[in-house]
Amino acid sequence: MVPDLFGNEPPAPLHKTQPRPPLAEQLRPTTLNEVIGQTHLLGPGKPLRLAFESHKPHSMILWGPPGVGKTTLARLMASAFDSAFIALSAVFSGVKDIRAAMEQAERNLESGQPTLLFIDEIHRFNKGQQDALLPFAESGLVTLLGATTENPSFELNSALLSRAQVYVLKSLSPEELRQLITRAQTQAQTQALGSLVFSPDAIERLIELADGDARRLLNLLEQLDTAALALGRTEMSAELLTETLSAGARRFDKGGEHFYDQISALHKSVRGSHPDAALYWFCRMLDGGADAKYLARRIVRMAWEDIGLADPRALQIANDAATTYERLGSPEGELALGQAVIYLAIAPKSNAGYTAFNQAMAFVKVDQSREVPMHLRNAPTRLMQELGYGHAYRYAHDEPHAYAAGEKYLPDGMAEPQWYQPTPRGLEGKIAEKMAFLRSLDDKQCSD
Repeated sequence: MVPDLFGNEPPAPLHKTQPRPPLAEQLRPTTLNEVIGQTHLLGPGKPLRLAFESHKPHSMILWGPPGVGKTTLARLMASAFDSAFIALSAVFSGVKDIRAAMEQAERNLESGQPTLLFIDEIHRFNKGQQDALLPFAESGLVTLLGATTENPSFELNSALLSRAQVYVLKSLSPEELRQLITRAQTQAQTQALGSLVFSPDAIERLIELADGDARRLLNLLEQLDTAALALGRTEMSAELLTETLSAGARRFDKGGEHFYDQISALHKSVRGSHPDAALYWFCRMLDGGADAKYLARRIVRMAWEDIGLADPRALQIANDAATTYERLGSPEGELALGQAVIYLAIAPKSNAGYTAFNQAMAFVKVDQSREVPMHLRNAPTRLMQELGYGHAYRYAHDEPHAYAAGEKYLPDGMAEPQWYQPTPRGLEGKIAEKMAFLRSLDDKQCSD
Protein backbone atom coordinates (compact mmCIF):
# COMPACT_ATOMS: atom_id res chain seq x y z
CA MET A 1 0.00 0.00 0.00
CA VAL A 2 1.32 3.45 -0.96
CA PRO A 3 1.25 6.12 1.82
CA ASP A 4 -0.61 9.33 1.10
CA LEU A 5 1.02 12.75 0.83
CA PHE A 6 1.13 12.99 4.63
CA GLY A 7 2.81 9.62 5.04
CA ASN A 8 -0.34 7.88 6.35
CA GLU A 9 -1.09 4.31 5.38
CA PRO A 10 -4.44 3.98 3.59
CA PRO A 11 -7.17 2.08 5.46
CA ALA A 12 -7.51 -1.60 4.74
CA PRO A 13 -10.33 -2.37 2.31
CA LEU A 14 -13.58 -3.50 3.86
CA HIS A 15 -14.21 -7.22 3.69
CA LYS A 16 -16.71 -7.83 0.93
CA THR A 17 -19.53 -10.23 1.69
CA GLN A 18 -22.50 -11.31 -0.33
CA PRO A 19 -25.76 -10.05 1.20
CA ARG A 20 -27.90 -12.81 2.61
CA PRO A 21 -31.00 -13.31 0.43
CA PRO A 22 -34.41 -12.77 2.01
CA LEU A 23 -35.89 -15.69 3.89
CA ALA A 24 -38.60 -16.16 1.28
CA GLU A 25 -35.96 -16.53 -1.41
CA GLN A 26 -33.79 -18.83 0.69
CA LEU A 27 -36.69 -21.23 1.19
CA ARG A 28 -38.16 -21.07 -2.29
CA PRO A 29 -38.75 -24.70 -3.32
CA THR A 30 -36.46 -26.12 -6.00
CA THR A 31 -38.48 -29.30 -6.53
CA LEU A 32 -42.18 -30.01 -6.64
CA ASN A 33 -41.97 -32.19 -3.54
CA GLU A 34 -40.71 -29.22 -1.51
CA VAL A 35 -43.86 -27.18 -2.18
CA ILE A 36 -46.02 -26.74 0.91
CA GLY A 37 -49.75 -26.55 0.28
CA GLN A 38 -51.92 -26.80 -2.86
CA THR A 39 -52.38 -30.55 -2.42
CA HIS A 40 -55.67 -30.30 -4.32
CA LEU A 41 -53.56 -29.46 -7.39
CA LEU A 42 -50.20 -31.09 -6.66
CA GLY A 43 -51.17 -34.32 -4.92
CA PRO A 44 -50.88 -37.68 -6.71
CA GLY A 45 -53.20 -37.76 -9.71
CA LYS A 46 -54.14 -34.08 -9.30
CA PRO A 47 -54.23 -31.66 -12.29
CA LEU A 48 -50.99 -29.73 -11.85
CA ARG A 49 -49.07 -32.82 -10.79
CA LEU A 50 -50.18 -34.54 -14.00
CA ALA A 51 -49.16 -31.46 -16.01
CA PHE A 52 -45.66 -31.64 -14.52
CA GLU A 53 -45.38 -35.38 -15.08
CA SER A 54 -46.56 -35.16 -18.71
CA HIS A 55 -43.72 -32.75 -19.62
CA LYS A 56 -46.20 -31.17 -22.03
CA PRO A 57 -46.69 -27.52 -21.07
CA HIS A 58 -49.95 -25.70 -21.68
CA SER A 59 -51.01 -22.11 -21.10
CA MET A 60 -52.60 -21.55 -17.72
CA ILE A 61 -53.77 -18.96 -15.23
CA LEU A 62 -52.87 -19.41 -11.56
CA TRP A 63 -55.52 -17.64 -9.49
CA GLY A 64 -55.09 -17.24 -5.76
CA PRO A 65 -54.34 -14.86 -2.88
CA PRO A 66 -50.83 -13.49 -2.26
CA GLY A 67 -48.11 -15.74 -0.90
CA VAL A 68 -49.46 -19.13 -1.94
CA GLY A 69 -46.75 -20.12 -4.44
CA LYS A 70 -47.81 -18.82 -7.86
CA THR A 71 -44.34 -17.54 -8.81
CA THR A 72 -42.66 -20.62 -7.36
CA LEU A 73 -44.85 -22.94 -9.44
CA ALA A 74 -44.06 -20.92 -12.55
CA ARG A 75 -40.31 -21.30 -11.99
CA LEU A 76 -40.66 -25.01 -11.30
CA MET A 77 -42.63 -25.44 -14.52
CA ALA A 78 -39.90 -23.76 -16.56
CA SER A 79 -37.39 -26.17 -15.05
CA ALA A 80 -39.61 -29.21 -15.49
CA PHE A 81 -40.37 -28.36 -19.10
CA ASP A 82 -36.75 -27.40 -19.86
CA SER A 83 -37.94 -23.98 -20.99
CA ALA A 84 -36.40 -20.54 -20.95
CA PHE A 85 -38.12 -18.43 -18.29
CA ILE A 86 -39.18 -14.87 -19.06
CA ALA A 87 -40.95 -12.99 -16.28
CA LEU A 88 -42.94 -9.78 -16.67
CA SER A 89 -44.91 -7.79 -14.15
CA ALA A 90 -48.16 -6.40 -15.52
CA VAL A 91 -47.78 -3.51 -13.08
CA PHE A 92 -44.65 -2.21 -14.79
CA SER A 93 -44.79 -3.73 -18.31
CA GLY A 94 -46.57 -2.73 -21.48
CA VAL A 95 -46.95 -3.78 -25.11
CA LYS A 96 -43.34 -2.79 -25.80
CA ASP A 97 -42.13 -5.21 -23.13
CA ILE A 98 -44.37 -7.96 -24.53
CA ARG A 99 -42.81 -7.49 -27.98
CA ALA A 100 -39.31 -7.61 -26.52
CA ALA A 101 -40.20 -10.83 -24.72
CA MET A 102 -41.49 -12.36 -27.95
CA GLU A 103 -38.30 -11.41 -29.79
CA GLN A 104 -36.33 -13.17 -27.08
CA ALA A 105 -38.66 -16.18 -27.37
CA GLU A 106 -37.98 -16.35 -31.11
CA ARG A 107 -34.23 -16.38 -30.44
CA ASN A 108 -34.75 -19.11 -27.84
CA LEU A 109 -36.72 -21.16 -30.36
CA GLU A 110 -33.97 -20.79 -32.96
CA SER A 111 -31.56 -22.31 -30.46
CA GLY A 112 -33.97 -25.17 -29.80
CA GLN A 113 -35.40 -24.09 -26.45
CA PRO A 114 -39.09 -23.30 -25.81
CA THR A 115 -40.10 -20.32 -23.67
CA LEU A 116 -42.40 -20.03 -20.70
CA LEU A 117 -43.67 -16.45 -20.37
CA PHE A 118 -44.74 -15.69 -16.79
CA ILE A 119 -46.85 -12.56 -16.28
CA ASP A 120 -47.42 -11.65 -12.65
CA GLU A 121 -50.61 -9.74 -11.78
CA ILE A 122 -51.86 -10.36 -15.32
CA HIS A 123 -55.22 -8.78 -14.44
CA ARG A 124 -53.43 -5.40 -14.42
CA PHE A 125 -53.03 -5.61 -18.21
CA ASN A 126 -55.73 -3.68 -20.07
CA LYS A 127 -57.71 -5.17 -22.95
CA GLY A 128 -55.21 -4.02 -25.56
CA GLN A 129 -52.27 -5.51 -23.69
CA GLN A 130 -54.13 -8.78 -23.18
CA ASP A 131 -55.05 -8.89 -26.87
CA ALA A 132 -51.37 -8.44 -27.73
CA LEU A 133 -50.63 -11.78 -26.05
CA LEU A 134 -53.18 -13.79 -28.04
CA PRO A 135 -51.35 -14.40 -31.35
CA PHE A 136 -48.18 -15.51 -29.58
CA ALA A 137 -50.03 -17.87 -27.25
CA GLU A 138 -51.99 -19.29 -30.22
CA SER A 139 -48.89 -19.80 -32.36
CA GLY A 140 -47.11 -21.72 -29.62
CA LEU A 141 -44.17 -19.35 -29.59
CA VAL A 142 -44.57 -19.15 -25.83
CA THR A 143 -46.40 -21.05 -23.14
CA LEU A 144 -48.29 -18.35 -21.29
CA LEU A 145 -48.52 -18.59 -17.53
CA GLY A 146 -50.40 -15.78 -15.80
CA ALA A 147 -50.71 -15.18 -12.07
CA THR A 148 -53.56 -13.18 -10.60
CA THR A 149 -55.14 -12.40 -7.25
CA GLU A 150 -58.39 -11.35 -8.94
CA ASN A 151 -61.22 -13.41 -10.40
CA PRO A 152 -60.14 -14.12 -14.00
CA SER A 153 -63.72 -14.27 -15.22
CA PHE A 154 -64.07 -10.57 -14.35
CA GLU A 155 -60.57 -9.30 -15.15
CA LEU A 156 -59.35 -11.25 -18.22
CA ASN A 157 -60.60 -11.20 -21.80
CA SER A 158 -62.78 -14.15 -22.72
CA ALA A 159 -60.51 -14.83 -25.71
CA LEU A 160 -57.49 -15.11 -23.44
CA LEU A 161 -59.37 -17.22 -20.91
CA SER A 162 -60.49 -19.64 -23.61
CA ARG A 163 -56.86 -20.39 -24.42
CA ALA A 164 -55.66 -21.00 -20.86
CA GLN A 165 -56.59 -23.45 -18.14
CA VAL A 166 -57.46 -21.75 -14.83
CA TYR A 167 -56.10 -23.31 -11.63
CA VAL A 168 -57.33 -22.00 -8.28
CA LEU A 169 -54.73 -21.86 -5.50
CA LYS A 170 -55.74 -21.71 -1.84
CA SER A 171 -54.37 -19.96 1.24
CA LEU A 172 -52.09 -22.12 3.34
CA SER A 173 -53.76 -23.89 6.25
CA PRO A 174 -52.49 -23.44 9.84
CA GLU A 175 -50.84 -26.87 9.69
CA GLU A 176 -49.07 -25.98 6.43
CA LEU A 177 -47.83 -22.73 7.97
CA ARG A 178 -46.48 -24.72 10.92
CA GLN A 179 -44.52 -26.85 8.46
CA LEU A 180 -43.09 -23.68 6.95
CA ILE A 181 -42.03 -22.38 10.38
CA THR A 182 -40.22 -25.65 11.08
CA ARG A 183 -38.48 -25.50 7.71
CA ALA A 184 -37.41 -21.92 8.31
CA GLN A 185 -35.92 -22.78 11.70
CA THR A 186 -34.04 -25.82 10.42
CA GLN A 187 -32.96 -24.78 6.92
CA ALA A 188 -32.70 -20.99 6.74
CA GLN A 189 -29.44 -19.09 7.06
CA THR A 190 -30.34 -16.79 9.95
CA GLN A 191 -28.52 -15.51 12.99
CA ALA A 192 -31.03 -16.27 15.74
CA LEU A 193 -34.07 -18.00 14.28
CA GLY A 194 -32.65 -21.51 14.39
CA SER A 195 -32.17 -21.45 18.15
CA LEU A 196 -35.29 -19.41 18.95
CA VAL A 197 -37.89 -21.36 20.95
CA PHE A 198 -41.51 -20.37 20.32
CA SER A 199 -44.21 -20.92 22.92
CA PRO A 200 -47.36 -22.64 21.59
CA ASP A 201 -49.28 -19.36 21.97
CA ALA A 202 -46.59 -17.52 20.02
CA ILE A 203 -46.86 -20.04 17.16
CA GLU A 204 -50.62 -19.60 17.06
CA ARG A 205 -50.31 -15.81 17.07
CA LEU A 206 -47.74 -15.96 14.28
CA ILE A 207 -50.04 -18.12 12.18
CA GLU A 208 -52.92 -15.72 12.78
CA LEU A 209 -50.81 -12.78 11.64
CA ALA A 210 -49.67 -14.65 8.51
CA ASP A 211 -53.32 -15.12 7.51
CA GLY A 212 -52.61 -17.98 5.10
CA ASP A 213 -49.81 -16.07 3.32
CA ALA A 214 -46.46 -17.92 3.23
CA ARG A 215 -44.51 -14.85 2.14
CA ARG A 216 -45.95 -12.81 4.98
CA LEU A 217 -45.07 -15.56 7.46
CA LEU A 218 -41.45 -15.63 6.32
CA ASN A 219 -41.23 -11.83 6.45
CA LEU A 220 -42.53 -11.93 10.04
CA LEU A 221 -39.96 -14.58 10.94
CA GLU A 222 -37.22 -12.33 9.55
CA GLN A 223 -38.41 -9.52 11.80
CA LEU A 224 -38.37 -11.85 14.78
CA ASP A 225 -34.87 -13.07 13.89
CA THR A 226 -33.59 -9.49 13.91
CA ALA A 227 -35.44 -8.64 17.14
CA ALA A 228 -34.27 -11.77 18.98
CA LEU A 229 -30.67 -11.05 18.04
CA ALA A 230 -30.92 -7.43 19.18
CA LEU A 231 -32.60 -8.36 22.48
CA GLY A 232 -30.43 -11.39 23.12
CA ARG A 233 -33.54 -13.55 23.48
CA THR A 234 -33.74 -17.28 22.86
CA GLU A 235 -37.41 -17.69 23.79
CA MET A 236 -40.39 -16.07 22.09
CA SER A 237 -43.69 -15.71 23.94
CA ALA A 238 -46.95 -14.48 22.44
CA GLU A 239 -46.60 -11.23 24.39
CA LEU A 240 -43.08 -10.57 23.14
CA LEU A 241 -44.10 -11.50 19.61
CA THR A 242 -46.97 -8.99 19.69
CA GLU A 243 -44.67 -6.27 21.04
CA THR A 244 -42.02 -7.02 18.43
CA LEU A 245 -44.17 -7.17 15.34
CA SER A 246 -46.04 -4.16 14.10
CA ALA A 247 -49.64 -5.24 13.77
CA GLY A 248 -50.42 -5.33 10.07
CA ALA A 249 -53.89 -5.53 8.59
CA ARG A 250 -55.18 -8.87 7.49
CA ARG A 251 -55.10 -9.67 3.81
CA PHE A 252 -57.70 -7.39 2.30
CA ASP A 253 -57.83 -6.00 -1.21
CA LYS A 254 -60.13 -2.99 -1.12
CA GLY A 255 -61.01 -3.35 -4.76
CA GLY A 256 -60.72 -7.05 -5.32
CA GLU A 257 -62.17 -10.47 -4.78
CA HIS A 258 -61.78 -10.60 -0.99
CA PHE A 259 -63.52 -7.27 -0.63
CA TYR A 260 -66.61 -8.31 -2.57
CA ASP A 261 -66.70 -11.76 -0.97
CA GLN A 262 -66.76 -10.21 2.50
CA ILE A 263 -69.36 -7.56 1.73
CA SER A 264 -71.48 -10.35 0.23
CA ALA A 265 -71.06 -12.39 3.43
CA LEU A 266 -72.07 -9.36 5.52
CA HIS A 267 -75.19 -8.71 3.44
CA LYS A 268 -76.25 -12.36 3.43
CA SER A 269 -75.72 -12.66 7.19
CA VAL A 270 -78.01 -9.68 7.75
CA ARG A 271 -80.57 -11.15 5.35
CA GLY A 272 -80.26 -14.49 7.14
CA SER A 273 -81.01 -12.88 10.54
CA HIS A 274 -77.70 -13.94 12.12
CA PRO A 275 -76.47 -10.93 14.15
CA ASP A 276 -73.19 -12.54 15.29
CA ALA A 277 -72.16 -13.49 11.76
CA ALA A 278 -73.16 -10.05 10.46
CA LEU A 279 -71.10 -8.39 13.19
CA TYR A 280 -68.15 -10.69 12.47
CA TRP A 281 -67.99 -9.79 8.78
CA PHE A 282 -68.53 -6.10 9.54
CA CYS A 283 -65.61 -6.10 11.99
CA ARG A 284 -63.45 -8.16 9.63
CA MET A 285 -63.88 -5.50 6.98
CA LEU A 286 -63.13 -2.68 9.40
CA ASP A 287 -60.04 -4.53 10.63
CA GLY A 288 -58.94 -5.01 7.04
CA GLY A 289 -59.12 -1.31 6.26
CA ALA A 290 -62.47 -1.04 4.51
CA ASP A 291 -63.88 2.48 4.23
CA ALA A 292 -66.51 2.82 6.95
CA LYS A 293 -68.41 5.34 4.81
CA TYR A 294 -68.77 2.70 2.12
CA LEU A 295 -70.01 0.21 4.73
CA ALA A 296 -72.50 2.79 5.98
CA ARG A 297 -73.93 3.15 2.46
CA ARG A 298 -74.22 -0.61 2.14
CA ILE A 299 -75.98 -0.86 5.51
CA VAL A 300 -78.57 1.69 4.39
CA ARG A 301 -79.02 -0.30 1.17
CA MET A 302 -79.58 -3.51 3.18
CA ALA A 303 -82.30 -1.81 5.20
CA TRP A 304 -84.22 -0.84 2.04
CA GLU A 305 -83.59 -4.07 0.15
CA ASP A 306 -84.13 -6.78 2.77
CA ILE A 307 -86.28 -5.18 5.47
CA GLY A 308 -88.19 -2.43 3.77
CA LEU A 309 -91.65 -1.74 5.12
CA ALA A 310 -91.62 -4.75 7.43
CA ASP A 311 -89.80 -2.48 9.92
CA PRO A 312 -89.38 1.16 8.86
CA ARG A 313 -87.40 1.76 12.06
CA ALA A 314 -84.54 -0.19 10.49
CA LEU A 315 -84.32 2.43 7.75
CA GLN A 316 -84.17 5.21 10.32
CA ILE A 317 -81.55 3.43 12.43
CA ALA A 318 -79.39 2.77 9.38
CA ASN A 319 -79.55 6.41 8.32
CA ASP A 320 -78.93 7.64 11.87
CA ALA A 321 -75.89 5.36 12.18
CA ALA A 322 -74.47 6.71 8.92
CA THR A 323 -75.03 10.28 10.16
CA THR A 324 -73.40 9.45 13.49
CA TYR A 325 -70.32 8.16 11.71
CA GLU A 326 -70.18 11.32 9.60
CA ARG A 327 -70.14 13.40 12.80
CA LEU A 328 -67.86 11.29 15.01
CA GLY A 329 -65.60 9.56 12.52
CA SER A 330 -63.47 6.56 13.46
CA PRO A 331 -63.41 4.72 15.79
CA GLU A 332 -66.32 6.18 17.78
CA GLY A 333 -68.75 6.24 14.86
CA GLU A 334 -68.08 2.60 14.03
CA LEU A 335 -70.02 1.58 17.14
CA ALA A 336 -73.18 3.12 15.69
CA LEU A 337 -72.69 1.23 12.42
CA GLY A 338 -72.09 -2.00 14.33
CA GLN A 339 -75.30 -1.63 16.29
CA ALA A 340 -77.20 -0.83 13.10
CA VAL A 341 -75.90 -4.09 11.64
CA ILE A 342 -77.19 -5.98 14.70
CA TYR A 343 -80.63 -4.33 14.46
CA LEU A 344 -80.94 -5.06 10.75
CA ALA A 345 -80.02 -8.69 11.35
CA ILE A 346 -82.78 -9.22 13.94
CA ALA A 347 -85.43 -7.10 12.20
CA PRO A 348 -88.32 -8.77 10.33
CA LYS A 349 -87.39 -9.28 6.70
CA SER A 350 -89.24 -8.36 3.54
CA ASN A 351 -88.09 -7.79 -0.01
CA ALA A 352 -91.64 -7.11 -1.18
CA GLY A 353 -90.97 -3.42 -1.87
CA TYR A 354 -87.63 -4.20 -3.54
CA THR A 355 -89.25 -6.84 -5.76
CA ALA A 356 -92.20 -4.59 -6.64
CA PHE A 357 -89.88 -1.73 -7.63
CA ASN A 358 -87.77 -3.98 -9.87
CA GLN A 359 -90.85 -5.45 -11.54
CA ALA A 360 -92.32 -2.00 -12.15
CA MET A 361 -89.05 -0.72 -13.62
CA ALA A 362 -88.74 -3.75 -15.89
CA PHE A 363 -92.34 -3.27 -17.09
CA VAL A 364 -91.96 0.44 -17.80
CA LYS A 365 -88.74 -0.08 -19.81
CA VAL A 366 -90.47 -2.30 -22.37
CA ASP A 367 -94.04 -0.97 -22.22
CA GLN A 368 -95.56 1.66 -24.48
CA SER A 369 -96.04 5.26 -23.34
CA ARG A 370 -99.57 5.05 -21.98
CA GLU A 371 -101.73 8.16 -21.65
CA VAL A 372 -102.69 9.53 -18.25
CA PRO A 373 -106.48 8.99 -17.77
CA MET A 374 -108.49 12.19 -18.13
CA HIS A 375 -109.83 12.17 -14.57
CA LEU A 376 -106.26 12.05 -13.17
CA ARG A 377 -104.90 14.92 -15.24
CA ASN A 378 -104.08 18.31 -13.77
CA ALA A 379 -106.49 21.10 -14.77
CA PRO A 380 -105.00 24.47 -13.81
CA THR A 381 -106.66 26.42 -16.66
CA ARG A 382 -110.23 26.83 -17.91
CA LEU A 383 -109.30 25.38 -21.30
CA MET A 384 -108.05 22.21 -19.68
CA GLN A 385 -111.21 21.97 -17.62
CA GLU A 386 -113.31 22.40 -20.76
CA LEU A 387 -111.30 19.63 -22.41
CA GLY A 388 -112.23 17.30 -19.57
CA TYR A 389 -108.97 17.34 -17.64
CA GLY A 390 -109.66 16.20 -14.07
CA HIS A 391 -113.34 15.58 -14.82
CA ALA A 392 -115.10 13.19 -12.44
CA TYR A 393 -112.06 12.86 -10.24
CA ARG A 394 -113.11 11.70 -6.76
CA TYR A 395 -111.27 13.39 -3.88
CA ALA A 396 -110.33 10.53 -1.55
CA HIS A 397 -110.57 12.57 1.65
CA ASP A 398 -114.25 13.20 0.95
CA GLU A 399 -115.00 9.46 0.68
CA PRO A 400 -115.70 6.95 3.48
CA HIS A 401 -112.45 5.64 5.02
CA ALA A 402 -110.68 8.35 2.94
CA TYR A 403 -110.76 5.88 0.04
CA ALA A 404 -112.51 6.28 -3.32
CA ALA A 405 -113.63 2.70 -3.73
CA GLY A 406 -113.56 1.48 -7.33
CA GLU A 407 -111.56 4.48 -8.61
CA LYS A 408 -109.04 3.71 -11.40
CA TYR A 409 -105.49 5.06 -11.14
CA LEU A 410 -103.68 3.08 -13.84
CA PRO A 411 -103.73 3.98 -17.56
CA ASP A 412 -106.81 2.89 -19.49
CA GLY A 413 -106.56 -0.72 -20.64
CA MET A 414 -103.80 -1.66 -18.23
CA ALA A 415 -104.57 -4.57 -15.93
CA GLU A 416 -103.80 -4.43 -12.24
CA PRO A 417 -100.20 -5.73 -12.04
CA GLN A 418 -100.21 -6.43 -8.29
CA TRP A 419 -96.46 -5.97 -8.02
CA TYR A 420 -96.44 -5.16 -4.33
CA GLN A 421 -97.31 -8.24 -2.29
CA PRO A 422 -96.72 -7.45 1.41
CA THR A 423 -95.46 -10.26 3.60
CA PRO A 424 -97.11 -11.27 6.89
CA ARG A 425 -93.96 -10.19 8.77
CA GLY A 426 -93.65 -7.08 10.91
CA LEU A 427 -95.53 -3.95 9.89
CA GLU A 428 -96.21 -5.44 6.46
CA GLY A 429 -98.69 -7.81 8.12
CA LYS A 430 -100.77 -4.74 9.01
CA ILE A 431 -100.24 -3.32 5.53
CA ALA A 432 -101.55 -6.56 4.01
CA GLU A 433 -104.65 -6.34 6.19
CA LYS A 434 -105.24 -2.73 5.10
CA MET A 435 -104.86 -3.62 1.42
CA ALA A 436 -107.28 -6.54 1.77
CA PHE A 437 -109.84 -4.21 3.39
CA LEU A 438 -109.51 -1.66 0.57
CA ARG A 439 -109.90 -4.40 -2.05
CA SER A 440 -113.09 -5.49 -0.32
CA LEU A 441 -114.41 -1.93 -0.66
CA ASP A 442 -113.56 -2.03 -4.36
CA ASP A 443 -115.39 -5.32 -4.79
CA LYS A 444 -118.46 -3.95 -2.99
CA GLN A 445 -118.45 -0.82 -5.17
CA CYS A 446 -118.33 -2.93 -8.32
CA SER A 447 -121.15 -5.22 -7.13
CA ASP A 448 -123.34 -2.20 -6.37
